[in-house]
Amino acid sequence: MTALKLLSPAEVSKILGVAPSTLCRMRQTGTGPRCIWVTDHAPRYREDDLLAYVESRAS
Repeated sequence: MTALKLLSPAEVSKILGVAPSTLCRMRQTGTGPRCIWVTDHAPRYREDDLLAYVESRAS
């Protein structure tokens, strides 16, 4: 079994090239990549979910 790598919002915003506030707004509106709430104040992103989001946005 491989270790589960969870990405922070700062890491994901850098990967996507958007501001952290934009990523936050995307979470609030449900338009961004799927996230996991580790605690009430700590969203994290699975690499697979981020890849799926990027693939879904390709034209």
